[in-house]
Amino acid sequence: QICLSLVKLLFYLAHSPLGSIVLLDFQPRQFVMVDGNLKVTDMDDASTEELSCKEDNDCTLDFPTKSFPLKCSVAGKCEGMNEKKNLFNAYRYFFTYLLPHSAPPALRPLLSDILNATGDLRYGINETLRAFEKVLHLYKSGLYLQKRPLLLKDYIALKGFRTVEGEDYKCWPSYSHLGCLLSIHSAEEAAAICNSQSQCQSFIVTQQRTWTGRPLASFQSSWTDLIPDTNAVVYIKRSASSGERL
Repeated sequence: QICLSLVKLLFYLAHSPLGSIVLLDFQPRQFVMVDGNLKVTDMDDASTEELSCKEDNDCTLDFPTKSFPLKCSVAGKCEGMNEKKNLFNAYRYFFTYLLPHSAPPALRPLLSDILNATGDLRYGINETLRAFEKVLHLYKSGLYLQKRPLLLKDYIALKGFRTVEGEDYKCWPSYSHLGCLLSIHSAEEAAAICNSQSQCQSFIVTQQRTWTGRPLASFQSSWTDLIPDTNAVVYIKRSASSGERL
């Protein structure tokens, strides 16, 4: 969410009515999230000036660990320097820390491609935004889910109950520090996640939704502490419930 919002912001800056705007003091502390959108808190160090040049050799974009040769336009300006400077700063301050983590395994190669392409400046802001929107579409639609055996049949659905909230086993990347609360596309995906975790014996698909509209599922190591809840369904492993009366 943070990276996509940042890319949308940089897309606007690259195509603003004033021309391509560069953020000269590009630091994480210069941004804040407002209603799920990243905003710039300080525009004092923003500029629409593109570096003047006489030849291509005048247009080297330098960073502490990398340099990029750019072209000198017929108008005597370094082509795309503001856009590329913003994009590489987004890569080194945001993408490298946020993109490699927490995505479903099937989407990680796509995010790795974005990371590598922006790190080498092979993507401009237009291509980067398209790549992010493709990943978002796959994520929201569930199209990233690979064909696999149906696992929900191995669970008993107990309608009208939920488990008592409390501290349980931890998992990554959990939305709660008290237990294992993950975003899912469907109960079938939740069953696959539960099967992959040795501690998991049950899960409940909650009424909570993420910014993409996906529900959150709470995965738990037991199912014995149940309380009535007309809006809830607890899914219990058949192996865990064998020998017990539901």
